[in-house]
This record gives sequence, structure tokens and C-alpha cells, in this order.
Amino acid sequence: MDSIQKWVSGFSLDLGPLKEPLGFIRVLEWVFTIFAFATTGGYSGTTNFKVKCQGAQEMKDVKPIFGYPFRLSAHPYTIPLCNSSSFNETYLQGDFSSSAEFFVCVGVFGFLYCTATLILYLGYQNVYRQTSRGPIVDLLVTAAFAFLWLVSSSAWGKGLTDVKWATNPEHLVESCKEVCQPGEFPSMGRLNASVIFGFLNLILWAGNCWFIYKETPFHKDPNPPATMEEGAAPGP
Repeated sequence: MDSIQKWVSGFSLDLGPLKEPLGFIRVLEWVFTIFAFATTGGYSGTTNFKVKCQGAQEMKDVKPIFGYPFRLSAHPYTIPLCNSSSFNETYLQGDFSSSAEFFVCVGVFGFLYCTATLILYLGYQNVYRQTSRGPIVDLLVTAAFAFLWLVSSSAWGKGLTDVKWATNPEHLVESCKEVCQPGEFPSMGRLNASVIFGFLNLILWAGNCWFIYKETPFHKDPNPPATMEEGAAPGP
């Protein structure tokens, strides 16, 4: 309890770090991280094809629904059978949940880390710079997230390509070409944006490593302040 009160009493809001690259880039990371996992995690789409039996007046729409986490085989849909009042239940093919969930997981943890470090930068700047431990840990974690954004964005980009193939109406009608016609392709703009946000996060987190590195003792000032030679007389 005393430690919590100590941290609360030691909080001193200073917006100055937001004017520096260290704080400003962290804010950008916070925003783009939200965009990355939000555009993926809340997605729901519908693909479409039409069935027209011989002698029928109207074409019947078939609209398979799918969404995050893209376990397509868990989404059944029905196809009306010609010369029968019954329906044939079938499923979309493929499970691409691993890459999608990994991408969202990296985004959520990145958001939490950005929030924690922004509180540290703006409220406990003296604690952050008091020892070299804070900047070194920050550098290592930021570099790790940059690597995770590279891996997760690449994996999710490949997974999205597979999702597009599995939900392509032209692919779905291959088993019933005689009576089926492909409809509208599902809207994927939101998912395309998620991959873009993923690689933008990679650039931001990797670039921010340099500015955090400058806060560590590993970085040496190329122009150290001049010191007076021992025994030399001061100038006039």
C-alpha cells in the first residue's frame, strides 16, 4: 500500500516529452497499434454466389458468412438442391486463425506497452532517466516488438491471401458449375488496411529504437564537451 501511495505521490505530469521524438513516436505507435488490431479483430464479411436450377424463374442467393478469427470451416451455409425442396449444408474451407490471432495479440500487447511507457514518460520522467536500466529495458522491449510486428504482419499478410482465395466466389462455385454463378467478392478493404498498419508499426517501432538508444549509456556523444587541460591557465 505504501509503495502505491509513493508512486501516486511521485506522479508529475510533464508534456515536454511529447515534443521530443521519443514521446511523439510512442504516441504514433499507440494510435497505429489500435488501428492494426481493431481492423482485424472486429471483421465480419459475406461472400456470395447464385444458384439457378433448370426451369426456375429466379436465382437463389447463397451468402456464406465468415469473420475473425477466420476459422472458415466453422461457418456452415446451405445450398438449395435442384428438383428438391431440401438443402445441402456445406462449409467454407480453411483455418487461418493462428496468423490472425497472433497479429491481434501483438497489437493488444503493443497497445498496453505503449500506454504504460507513455505514463512513464509523462508522469515519471525523472524515474525513467534516473538510472540506465529504464532506457535499456525500453530499448530491448521496443526492438522485440519491432521483430514481432515483422513476423506477425508477414504471417497475417499470407493468411489474408489464403482467406481471399478460400472466400472467392469463383472458387466456391467449382463444385456446382452447372447451376451456380459467382456473385460479388467480399469486401476486404478493412483487412488490407490491417496489414498496412502492421508494416507501418514495424517501421515506427524499429525507427524508435534509435531514439531510445540515444537515451542509453551505449550511445556516446560525437561532440563531447571540451574540458580544460590540467594545469592550464584559464583564458582572459
